[in-house]
Amino acid sequence: MAERRLVALSLGLLGLCALFLFWNLRAPMGFILGLRAEKLAALVLVGAATGAATVIFQTIAANRLLTPGIVGFDALFVFTQTILVLGLGGAGYVALADTAKFLVEASLLMGAAMALFGILFRKGAEDIIRMILTGVILGVLLRGLAGFAQRLLDPSEFAVVQQASIASFNAVNPDLLGIAALALVCGLGAALWLAPGLDVAALGRVQARVLGLNHDRLVFTALGVVAALVAVSTALVGPVTFLGLLAASFAHALLRDHRHIVLIPAAALMGAAILVAGQAVFERLLGLQSALAVIVEFAGGLLFLALVLKRRTR
Repeated sequence: MAERRLVALSLGLLGLCALFLFWNLRAPMGFILGLRAEKLAALVLVGAATGAATVIFQTIAANRLLTPGIVGFDALFVFTQTILVLGLGGAGYVALADTAKFLVEASLLMGAAMALFGILFRKGAEDIIRMILTGVILGVLLRGLAGFAQRLLDPSEFAVVQQASIASFNAVNPDLLGIAALALVCGLGAALWLAPGLDVAALGRVQARVLGLNHDRLVFTALGVVAALVAVSTALVGPVTFLGLLAASFAHALLRDHRHIVLIPAAALMGAAILVAGQAVFERLLGLQSALAVIVEFAGGLLFLALVLKRRTR
């Protein structure tokens, strides 16, 4: 049953992609299709990476309310943009080579995440909550520092920071899509390879160790995959914190299956479908009167509150 729903979800995503590409297509068709295809690739890559990473992170944390952004990815990204603008100026920031900037930001995000995981995991992976709380505190610290630095900017430079800090799919450099696609394929392949171990890890550390699983090694490897997926997607378009929560929650509700071999692809497909459908509505119906990331964050925040209230009433 879960496999059939996964196939249906795949076909639904293909339908949404076709609708995004060909809806109200006019001349010059080749030029417009090229622009839409680049944007579609970015939407699918970011949605798939975020959805898959969130399912893995929630399994490791044993909590379906959490997302990888909780450990401070978005705060570090905003802080990085602020420091670059503060140091180089608005003109210098805009003049940076996109490829070099993307690689530096992705490496910085992943390096910071792995440093956090490595320091906290020296005594084993039994204290996931300590890691999450440390990430939350670091995120608050980075947001505070970014806010202080932004007060030192003039209005034009502050506008540059604001634009760079909000996820946007309208100006993605096509040269970066190949790098992001390669990273996503490798990340999803590693995630599927870890899927059987994640099924056992979901039982809890003690039970997993009794069953012969090297729980600590699996957790650290899985967190590395999460860090890579989130770092690449964030460096590509910016942070979309609650997208993963939406994708993972819908995947669990649709499949009702504990196996990660189907949950991970379902969350990836669902994340891509949310972004493609949302961008199509904004462009074709609303005339780009708002930013997609803002609405995704709003919907994800409402879902988060609903899940919290549902748990409290049980």
